[in-house]
Amino acid sequence: MEQLHFLELTDLAELIRRREISPVEATRQQLDRIAALDGTLASYAVVTAERAMAEAQAAEADIVAGRYRGPLHGVPLAVKDLFWTSDAPTAAGTTIHKRFRPTEDATAVRRLREAGVVLLGKLQMTEGAYSDHHPEIVPPRNPWNADYWPGISSSGPGVAVAAGLCFGALASDTGGSIRWPSAANGLTGIKPTWGRVSRHGVFDLAPSLDHVGPMARSVADAAALLTAVAGADPADPTALQAPVTNVAAMAKPSVDGLRIGVDREWGRRDVDPQVLAVLDDAERVMSALGAEFVEVQVPDVTQAVADWAPNCAVEAAVAHRATYPSRRAEYGPVMRMVLDTGRALSGFDYQDLLLRRMTFRGRMRALFGKIDLLQVPAHPFAPLSLKTMGTMGLQPELIARLQAYTAPFNMTGQPTLTLPGGFSTDGLPIAFQMVAADLGEATLIRAGIAFQRATDWHRRHPAL
Repeated sequence: MEQLHFLELTDLAELIRRREISPVEATRQQLDRIAALDGTLASYAVVTAERAMAEAQAAEADIVAGRYRGPLHGVPLAVKDLFWTSDAPTAAGTTIHKRFRPTEDATAVRRLREAGVVLLGKLQMTEGAYSDHHPEIVPPRNPWNADYWPGISSSGPGVAVAAGLCFGALASDTGGSIRWPSAANGLTGIKPTWGRVSRHGVFDLAPSLDHVGPMARSVADAAALLTAVAGADPADPTALQAPVTNVAAMAKPSVDGLRIGVDREWGRRDVDPQVLAVLDDAERVMSALGAEFVEVQVPDVTQAVADWAPNCAVEAAVAHRATYPSRRAEYGPVMRMVLDTGRALSGFDYQDLLLRRMTFRGRMRALFGKIDLLQVPAHPFAPLSLKTMGTMGLQPELIARLQAYTAPFNMTGQPTLTLPGGFSTDGLPIAFQMVAADLGEATLIRAGIAFQRATDWHRRHPAL
Protein backbone atom coordinates (compact mmCIF):
# COMPACT_ATOMS: atom_id res chain seq x y z
CA MET A 1 0.00 0.00 0.00
CA GLU A 2 2.86 2.39 0.73
CA GLN A 3 4.10 2.01 -2.87
CA LEU A 4 0.66 2.05 -4.43
CA HIS A 5 1.46 5.20 -6.39
CA PHE A 6 4.13 3.42 -8.47
CA LEU A 7 2.05 0.38 -9.39
CA GLU A 8 1.48 -0.19 -13.07
CA LEU A 9 -2.03 0.67 -14.15
CA THR A 10 -2.78 -2.92 -15.09
CA ASP A 11 -1.61 -4.18 -11.69
CA LEU A 12 -3.79 -1.67 -9.85
CA ALA A 13 -6.71 -2.62 -12.09
CA GLU A 14 -6.36 -6.25 -11.09
CA LEU A 15 -6.32 -5.35 -7.38
CA ILE A 16 -9.46 -3.27 -7.92
CA ARG A 17 -11.14 -6.09 -9.86
CA ARG A 18 -10.39 -8.54 -7.04
CA ARG A 19 -11.60 -5.91 -4.54
CA GLU A 20 -8.27 -5.97 -2.68
CA ILE A 21 -8.17 -2.19 -2.92
CA SER A 22 -11.04 0.20 -3.54
CA PRO A 23 -11.13 2.97 -6.15
CA VAL A 24 -11.92 5.34 -3.28
CA GLU A 25 -8.73 4.47 -1.39
CA ALA A 26 -6.60 4.58 -4.55
CA THR A 27 -8.03 7.98 -5.48
CA ARG A 28 -7.64 9.41 -1.97
CA GLN A 29 -3.99 8.35 -1.89
CA GLN A 30 -3.37 9.95 -5.29
CA LEU A 31 -4.99 13.22 -4.24
CA ASP A 32 -2.94 13.26 -1.02
CA ARG A 33 0.25 12.68 -3.00
CA ILE A 34 -0.62 15.45 -5.46
CA ALA A 35 -1.21 17.82 -2.55
CA ALA A 36 2.13 16.87 -1.00
CA LEU A 37 4.35 16.97 -4.10
CA ASP A 38 2.83 18.94 -6.94
CA GLY A 39 3.44 22.31 -5.38
CA THR A 40 7.06 21.69 -6.37
CA LEU A 41 6.57 19.56 -9.49
CA ALA A 42 3.82 21.75 -11.05
CA SER A 43 2.49 18.94 -13.25
CA TYR A 44 -1.22 19.73 -12.82
CA ALA A 45 -2.98 22.72 -14.36
CA VAL A 46 -6.10 21.91 -12.32
CA VAL A 47 -7.00 19.13 -9.87
CA THR A 48 -10.67 18.10 -9.88
CA ALA A 49 -10.62 16.49 -6.44
CA GLU A 50 -14.33 16.67 -5.67
CA ARG A 51 -15.44 15.09 -8.92
CA ALA A 52 -12.63 12.51 -8.73
CA MET A 53 -13.87 11.31 -5.34
CA ALA A 54 -17.44 11.17 -6.64
CA GLU A 55 -16.30 9.09 -9.64
CA ALA A 56 -14.30 6.80 -7.34
CA GLN A 57 -17.34 6.25 -5.11
CA ALA A 58 -19.51 5.49 -8.14
CA ALA A 59 -16.91 3.04 -9.48
CA GLU A 60 -16.71 1.28 -6.13
CA ALA A 61 -20.49 0.96 -5.92
CA ASP A 62 -20.66 -0.47 -9.45
CA ILE A 63 -17.89 -2.99 -8.82
CA VAL A 64 -19.43 -4.16 -5.54
CA ALA A 65 -22.75 -4.58 -7.37
CA GLY A 66 -21.07 -6.72 -10.04
CA ARG A 67 -21.09 -4.07 -12.77
CA TYR A 68 -17.37 -4.22 -13.55
CA ARG A 69 -16.64 -2.38 -16.81
CA GLY A 70 -13.14 -3.63 -17.56
CA PRO A 71 -9.45 -2.96 -16.91
CA LEU A 72 -9.73 0.81 -16.41
CA HIS A 73 -12.68 0.78 -14.03
CA GLY A 74 -11.87 2.79 -10.92
CA VAL A 75 -8.30 3.61 -12.00
CA PRO A 76 -7.15 7.24 -11.32
CA LEU A 77 -5.80 8.90 -14.47
CA ALA A 78 -5.35 12.42 -15.82
CA VAL A 79 -5.37 14.14 -19.20
CA LYS A 80 -3.26 16.84 -20.85
CA ASP A 81 -4.94 20.23 -20.61
CA LEU A 82 -5.85 20.39 -24.28
CA PHE A 83 -8.63 17.80 -23.96
CA TRP A 84 -12.06 19.34 -23.45
CA THR A 85 -13.63 18.44 -20.12
CA SER A 86 -17.08 19.64 -19.14
CA ASP A 87 -16.16 19.80 -15.43
CA ALA A 88 -13.05 21.99 -15.71
CA PRO A 89 -11.51 24.70 -17.90
CA THR A 90 -9.34 23.67 -20.85
CA ALA A 91 -6.59 26.24 -21.37
CA ALA A 92 -4.19 24.30 -23.64
CA GLY A 93 -1.22 25.87 -21.88
CA THR A 94 -2.37 29.40 -22.72
CA THR A 95 -3.63 32.35 -20.72
CA ILE A 96 -5.96 33.40 -23.51
CA HIS A 97 -8.18 30.34 -22.96
CA LYS A 98 -7.83 30.03 -19.19
CA ARG A 99 -11.57 30.60 -18.68
CA PHE A 100 -12.72 28.39 -21.55
CA ARG A 101 -15.22 25.89 -20.15
CA PRO A 102 -16.33 23.32 -22.76
CA THR A 103 -19.91 22.11 -22.71
CA GLU A 104 -18.84 18.56 -23.53
CA ASP A 105 -15.94 16.18 -23.06
CA ALA A 106 -13.53 15.37 -25.85
CA THR A 107 -14.40 12.02 -27.43
CA ALA A 108 -11.30 10.41 -25.92
CA VAL A 109 -12.21 11.73 -22.45
CA ARG A 110 -15.80 10.53 -22.84
CA ARG A 111 -14.54 7.07 -23.72
CA LEU A 112 -12.33 7.04 -20.62
CA ARG A 113 -15.32 7.97 -18.47
CA GLU A 114 -17.41 5.25 -20.14
CA ALA A 115 -14.66 2.78 -19.20
CA GLY A 116 -15.08 3.83 -15.55
CA VAL A 117 -11.88 5.85 -15.17
CA VAL A 118 -11.47 8.30 -12.28
CA LEU A 119 -10.12 11.58 -13.69
CA LEU A 120 -7.92 13.44 -11.23
CA GLY A 121 -7.54 16.59 -13.31
CA LYS A 122 -5.82 18.34 -16.19
CA LEU A 123 -2.06 18.23 -16.74
CA GLN A 124 0.12 21.23 -17.59
CA MET A 125 1.62 21.73 -21.04
CA THR A 126 3.48 24.20 -23.23
CA GLU A 127 1.56 27.07 -24.80
CA GLY A 128 -0.69 25.77 -27.55
CA ALA A 129 1.29 22.48 -27.50
CA TYR A 130 4.31 24.11 -29.16
CA SER A 131 7.80 24.33 -27.66
CA ASP A 132 7.70 26.81 -24.76
CA HIS A 133 5.54 27.33 -21.71
CA HIS A 134 3.71 30.62 -21.57
CA PRO A 135 5.80 33.12 -19.54
CA GLU A 136 3.06 33.35 -16.89
CA ILE A 137 2.91 29.57 -16.32
CA VAL A 138 5.28 27.67 -14.04
CA PRO A 139 6.77 24.80 -16.08
CA PRO A 140 6.61 21.25 -14.68
CA ARG A 141 9.87 19.97 -13.18
CA ASN A 142 11.53 16.67 -14.00
CA PRO A 143 11.10 14.41 -10.92
CA TRP A 144 14.43 12.67 -11.60
CA ASN A 145 16.35 15.94 -11.42
CA ALA A 146 14.78 19.40 -11.45
CA ASP A 147 17.74 20.80 -13.41
CA TYR A 148 16.87 18.62 -16.40
CA TRP A 149 14.36 18.96 -19.22
CA PRO A 150 10.99 17.25 -18.59
CA GLY A 151 10.19 17.16 -22.32
CA ILE A 152 7.62 19.08 -24.35
CA SER A 153 4.78 19.70 -24.98
CA SER A 154 3.29 17.00 -22.74
CA SER A 155 5.50 18.07 -19.85
CA GLY A 156 2.78 17.70 -17.21
CA PRO A 157 1.77 14.17 -18.26
CA GLY A 158 5.42 13.08 -18.24
CA VAL A 159 6.11 14.47 -14.78
CA ALA A 160 2.82 13.35 -13.20
CA VAL A 161 3.01 9.72 -14.35
CA ALA A 162 6.71 9.42 -13.48
CA ALA A 163 6.20 10.96 -10.03
CA GLY A 164 3.29 8.70 -9.12
CA LEU A 165 0.65 11.45 -9.31
CA CYS A 166 -1.57 9.46 -11.70
CA PHE A 167 -1.43 5.94 -13.14
CA GLY A 168 -1.37 7.04 -16.77
CA ALA A 169 -2.33 9.95 -18.96
CA LEU A 170 -3.70 10.94 -22.33
CA ALA A 171 -1.43 13.29 -24.27
CA SER A 172 -0.79 14.53 -27.80
CA ASP A 173 2.17 14.53 -30.18
CA THR A 174 2.69 16.90 -33.11
CA GLY A 175 6.46 16.67 -33.48
CA GLY A 176 7.67 14.64 -30.48
CA SER A 177 5.38 15.62 -27.62
CA ILE A 178 4.59 12.10 -26.37
CA ARG A 179 8.05 10.76 -27.13
CA TRP A 180 10.29 13.44 -25.60
CA PRO A 181 8.48 13.58 -22.21
CA SER A 182 8.29 9.77 -22.12
CA ALA A 183 12.04 9.59 -22.74
CA ALA A 184 12.89 12.36 -20.27
CA ASN A 185 10.79 10.85 -17.46
CA GLY A 186 11.40 7.12 -17.98
CA LEU A 187 7.93 6.31 -19.33
CA THR A 188 6.35 4.27 -22.09
CA GLY A 189 4.47 6.26 -24.73
CA ILE A 190 2.47 5.34 -27.81
CA LYS A 191 2.03 7.82 -30.65
CA PRO A 192 -0.63 5.94 -32.61
CA THR A 193 -1.26 6.09 -36.33
CA TRP A 194 -2.65 9.50 -37.28
CA GLY A 195 -6.42 9.28 -36.95
CA ARG A 196 -6.38 6.15 -34.79
CA VAL A 197 -7.77 8.24 -31.90
CA SER A 198 -10.41 10.92 -32.44
CA ARG A 199 -9.26 14.53 -32.18
CA HIS A 200 -12.78 15.84 -31.48
CA GLY A 201 -12.58 18.14 -28.48
CA VAL A 202 -8.77 18.37 -28.59
CA PHE A 203 -7.19 21.80 -29.12
CA ASP A 204 -5.42 21.90 -32.48
CA LEU A 205 -1.79 22.73 -32.92
CA ALA A 206 -1.49 21.37 -36.47
CA PRO A 207 -4.35 18.97 -37.25
CA SER A 208 -2.60 16.94 -39.96
CA LEU A 209 0.35 16.37 -37.61
CA ASP A 210 -1.49 16.01 -34.27
CA HIS A 211 -1.68 12.49 -32.79
CA VAL A 212 -3.57 11.58 -29.60
CA GLY A 213 -2.10 8.81 -27.48
CA PRO A 214 -1.23 7.44 -24.03
CA MET A 215 1.73 7.86 -21.69
CA ALA A 216 2.10 5.22 -18.98
CA ARG A 217 4.51 3.07 -16.99
CA SER A 218 4.47 0.03 -19.23
CA VAL A 219 3.48 -1.12 -22.69
CA ALA A 220 0.58 -3.11 -21.24
CA ASP A 221 -0.69 0.03 -19.49
CA ALA A 222 -0.41 2.15 -22.62
CA ALA A 223 -2.14 -0.56 -24.66
CA ALA A 224 -5.06 -0.63 -22.22
CA LEU A 225 -5.48 3.13 -22.57
CA LEU A 226 -5.19 3.04 -26.35
CA THR A 227 -7.77 0.28 -26.62
CA ALA A 228 -10.23 2.33 -24.57
CA VAL A 229 -10.00 5.54 -26.60
CA ALA A 230 -9.24 4.46 -30.18
CA GLY A 231 -11.77 4.00 -32.95
CA ALA A 232 -14.05 5.72 -35.41
CA ASP A 233 -15.97 8.79 -34.28
CA PRO A 234 -18.86 10.50 -36.12
CA ALA A 235 -17.77 13.79 -34.52
CA ASP A 236 -14.34 13.48 -36.18
CA PRO A 237 -14.66 12.24 -39.77
CA THR A 238 -10.84 11.99 -40.00
CA ALA A 239 -10.79 9.31 -37.29
CA LEU A 240 -9.95 6.00 -38.93
CA GLN A 241 -12.60 3.34 -39.42
CA ALA A 242 -10.11 0.53 -38.72
CA PRO A 243 -11.25 -1.80 -35.93
CA VAL A 244 -9.48 -1.54 -32.57
CA THR A 245 -7.59 -4.67 -31.59
CA ASN A 246 -8.13 -5.98 -28.09
CA VAL A 247 -5.15 -5.69 -25.74
CA ALA A 248 -5.09 -9.44 -25.13
CA ALA A 249 -4.69 -10.06 -28.86
CA MET A 250 -1.80 -7.59 -29.00
CA ALA A 251 0.19 -9.29 -26.25
CA LYS A 252 1.51 -12.29 -28.20
CA PRO A 253 4.04 -14.33 -26.24
CA SER A 254 6.87 -14.21 -28.78
CA VAL A 255 8.71 -11.96 -31.22
CA ASP A 256 10.19 -14.87 -33.17
CA GLY A 257 10.64 -13.89 -36.79
CA LEU A 258 9.87 -10.21 -36.28
CA ARG A 259 12.02 -8.20 -38.71
CA ILE A 260 13.37 -5.00 -37.13
CA GLY A 261 15.14 -2.54 -39.38
CA VAL A 262 18.13 -0.50 -38.25
CA ASP A 263 19.93 2.15 -40.27
CA ARG A 264 23.48 2.13 -38.94
CA GLU A 265 24.27 5.36 -40.75
CA TRP A 266 21.24 7.61 -40.14
CA GLY A 267 20.23 5.89 -36.91
CA ARG A 268 23.70 6.38 -35.43
CA ARG A 269 24.72 9.74 -36.94
CA ASP A 270 25.62 12.40 -34.36
CA VAL A 271 24.19 10.22 -31.59
CA ASP A 272 25.61 10.40 -28.06
CA PRO A 273 27.54 7.26 -27.00
CA GLN A 274 25.20 6.79 -24.03
CA VAL A 275 22.20 6.66 -26.40
CA LEU A 276 24.08 4.30 -28.71
CA ALA A 277 24.69 1.98 -25.76
CA VAL A 278 20.94 1.86 -25.05
CA LEU A 279 20.17 1.09 -28.70
CA ASP A 280 22.79 -1.67 -28.80
CA ASP A 281 21.51 -3.20 -25.58
CA ALA A 282 17.92 -3.16 -26.86
CA GLU A 283 19.08 -4.88 -30.04
CA ARG A 284 20.80 -7.60 -28.01
CA VAL A 285 17.69 -8.17 -25.90
CA MET A 286 15.32 -8.36 -28.86
CA SER A 287 17.69 -10.59 -30.84
CA ALA A 288 17.89 -12.99 -27.90
CA LEU A 289 14.09 -13.10 -27.85
CA GLY A 290 14.00 -14.18 -31.50
CA ALA A 291 13.68 -10.93 -33.48
CA GLU A 292 15.80 -10.51 -36.62
CA PHE A 293 17.60 -7.19 -37.11
CA VAL A 294 17.87 -6.11 -40.74
CA GLU A 295 20.14 -3.34 -42.02
CA VAL A 296 18.14 -0.83 -44.03
CA GLN A 297 18.57 2.62 -45.54
CA VAL A 298 15.94 5.04 -44.25
CA PRO A 299 14.80 7.68 -46.78
CA ASP A 300 16.60 10.97 -46.25
CA VAL A 301 14.68 12.84 -43.53
CA THR A 302 16.49 16.18 -43.88
CA GLN A 303 13.83 17.93 -45.96
CA ALA A 304 10.96 16.40 -43.99
CA VAL A 305 12.45 17.74 -40.75
CA ALA A 306 12.98 21.17 -42.32
CA ASP A 307 9.40 21.17 -43.66
CA TRP A 308 7.85 20.21 -40.33
CA ALA A 309 8.16 23.72 -38.82
CA PRO A 310 6.45 25.67 -41.65
CA ASN A 311 3.85 22.91 -42.03
CA CYS A 312 3.06 23.18 -38.32
CA ALA A 313 3.13 26.98 -38.41
CA VAL A 314 0.56 27.32 -41.21
CA GLU A 315 -1.87 24.94 -39.53
CA ALA A 316 -1.36 26.63 -36.16
CA ALA A 317 -2.06 30.04 -37.71
CA VAL A 318 -5.36 28.72 -39.03
CA ALA A 319 -6.20 27.14 -35.66
CA HIS A 320 -5.60 30.46 -33.85
CA ARG A 321 -7.10 32.86 -36.37
CA ALA A 322 -10.03 33.75 -34.06
CA THR A 323 -7.62 35.20 -31.49
CA TYR A 324 -4.44 35.95 -33.46
CA PRO A 325 -3.31 38.57 -34.26
CA SER A 326 -6.26 40.38 -32.64
CA ARG A 327 -5.03 39.39 -29.15
CA ARG A 328 -1.34 39.16 -29.98
CA ALA A 329 -0.17 40.67 -26.66
CA GLU A 330 -1.66 37.74 -24.71
CA TYR A 331 0.54 35.18 -26.45
CA GLY A 332 4.05 34.22 -25.41
CA PRO A 333 6.98 35.20 -27.68
CA VAL A 334 7.62 31.74 -29.15
CA MET A 335 3.98 31.15 -30.04
CA ARG A 336 3.79 34.62 -31.62
CA MET A 337 6.80 33.77 -33.76
CA VAL A 338 5.20 30.50 -34.91
CA LEU A 339 1.90 32.12 -35.82
CA ASP A 340 3.61 34.98 -37.66
CA THR A 341 5.65 32.42 -39.64
CA GLY A 342 2.52 30.53 -40.61
CA ARG A 343 0.67 33.65 -41.71
CA ALA A 344 3.60 34.75 -43.88
CA LEU A 345 4.06 31.50 -45.86
CA SER A 346 2.82 31.73 -49.45
CA GLY A 347 0.32 29.31 -50.91
CA PHE A 348 2.87 28.23 -53.52
CA ASP A 349 5.47 27.40 -50.87
CA TYR A 350 2.90 25.52 -48.81
CA GLN A 351 1.78 23.46 -51.79
CA ASP A 352 5.39 22.56 -52.61
CA LEU A 353 5.79 21.45 -48.98
CA LEU A 354 2.69 19.24 -49.17
CA LEU A 355 3.94 17.55 -52.32
CA ARG A 356 7.33 16.87 -50.73
CA ARG A 357 5.54 15.45 -47.69
CA MET A 358 3.53 13.07 -49.90
CA THR A 359 6.73 11.88 -51.58
CA PHE A 360 8.47 11.28 -48.27
CA ARG A 361 5.49 9.38 -46.92
CA GLY A 362 5.48 7.11 -49.98
CA ARG A 363 9.19 6.35 -49.63
CA MET A 364 8.80 5.51 -45.97
CA ARG A 365 5.86 3.23 -46.68
CA ALA A 366 7.98 1.38 -49.25
CA LEU A 367 10.63 0.78 -46.59
CA PHE A 368 8.06 -0.93 -44.37
CA GLY A 369 7.30 -3.40 -47.11
CA LYS A 370 10.60 -5.05 -46.09
CA ILE A 371 10.46 -4.81 -42.28
CA ASP A 372 7.94 -5.02 -39.46
CA LEU A 373 9.51 -2.36 -37.24
CA LEU A 374 12.25 0.24 -37.31
CA GLN A 375 14.45 0.95 -34.28
CA VAL A 376 15.63 4.56 -33.83
CA PRO A 377 16.66 6.87 -30.97
CA ALA A 378 14.02 8.95 -29.20
CA HIS A 379 16.50 11.80 -29.55
CA PRO A 380 20.24 11.74 -30.25
CA PHE A 381 21.32 13.45 -27.03
CA ALA A 382 21.93 12.15 -23.56
CA PRO A 383 19.35 13.71 -21.18
CA LEU A 384 19.21 17.44 -21.71
CA SER A 385 19.70 20.00 -18.97
CA LEU A 386 17.46 23.04 -18.72
CA LYS A 387 20.58 25.14 -19.29
CA THR A 388 21.18 23.42 -22.64
CA MET A 389 17.52 23.70 -23.62
CA GLY A 390 17.66 27.42 -22.87
CA THR A 391 20.10 27.85 -25.77
CA MET A 392 18.14 25.76 -28.30
CA GLY A 393 16.36 28.75 -29.80
CA LEU A 394 19.73 30.24 -30.74
CA GLN A 395 21.02 27.04 -32.34
CA PRO A 396 18.81 25.85 -35.25
CA GLU A 397 21.10 22.90 -35.90
CA LEU A 398 20.41 21.57 -32.39
CA ILE A 399 16.67 21.88 -32.93
CA ALA A 400 16.99 19.94 -36.19
CA ARG A 401 18.96 17.22 -34.39
CA LEU A 402 16.34 17.02 -31.64
CA GLN A 403 13.55 16.57 -34.20
CA ALA A 404 15.46 14.25 -36.52
CA TYR A 405 13.99 11.05 -35.06
CA THR A 406 10.52 12.34 -34.13
CA ALA A 407 9.16 14.86 -36.67
CA PRO A 408 9.53 12.52 -39.69
CA PHE A 409 6.93 10.16 -38.20
CA ASN A 410 4.44 12.98 -37.69
CA MET A 411 4.96 13.89 -41.34
CA THR A 412 4.16 10.28 -42.32
CA GLY A 413 1.55 9.64 -39.61
CA GLN A 414 3.09 6.30 -38.62
CA PRO A 415 2.75 4.86 -35.10
CA THR A 416 5.68 4.79 -32.70
CA LEU A 417 6.42 3.26 -29.30
CA THR A 418 8.85 4.91 -26.87
CA LEU A 419 10.52 2.55 -24.39
CA PRO A 420 12.84 3.25 -21.44
CA GLY A 421 16.11 1.46 -22.18
CA GLY A 422 18.74 2.61 -19.70
CA PHE A 423 20.20 5.49 -17.75
CA SER A 424 22.83 8.14 -18.30
CA THR A 425 25.94 8.51 -16.19
CA ASP A 426 24.03 11.25 -14.35
CA GLY A 427 21.21 8.86 -13.45
CA LEU A 428 18.66 10.21 -15.96
CA PRO A 429 16.46 7.92 -18.11
CA ILE A 430 17.36 7.22 -21.74
CA ALA A 431 14.79 5.81 -24.17
CA PHE A 432 14.55 4.53 -27.72
CA GLN A 433 11.75 4.21 -30.26
CA MET A 434 10.18 1.50 -32.35
CA VAL A 435 8.28 2.62 -35.47
CA ALA A 436 5.70 0.57 -37.38
CA ALA A 437 3.74 0.84 -40.61
CA ASP A 438 0.32 2.52 -40.55
CA LEU A 439 -2.05 0.71 -38.15
CA GLY A 440 0.89 -1.31 -36.85
CA GLU A 441 0.16 -0.69 -33.15
CA ALA A 442 -0.35 -4.39 -32.47
CA THR A 443 3.16 -5.18 -33.72
CA LEU A 444 4.65 -2.36 -31.63
CA ILE A 445 2.84 -3.58 -28.53
CA ARG A 446 3.86 -7.18 -29.16
CA ALA A 447 7.52 -6.17 -29.38
CA GLY A 448 7.32 -3.74 -26.47
CA ILE A 449 5.70 -6.22 -24.10
CA ALA A 450 8.38 -8.81 -24.99
CA PHE A 451 11.12 -6.24 -24.31
CA GLN A 452 9.63 -5.23 -20.96
CA ARG A 453 9.21 -8.84 -19.88
CA ALA A 454 12.96 -9.25 -20.39
CA THR A 455 14.05 -5.93 -18.81
CA ASP A 456 13.09 -3.77 -15.86
CA TRP A 457 13.99 -0.26 -17.03
CA HIS A 458 10.32 0.73 -16.98
CA ARG A 459 10.07 -0.25 -13.31
CA ARG A 460 12.67 2.27 -12.14
CA HIS A 461 11.20 5.33 -10.43
CA PRO A 462 12.54 8.69 -9.22
CA ALA A 463 13.30 8.94 -5.51
CA LEU A 464 10.80 11.49 -4.25
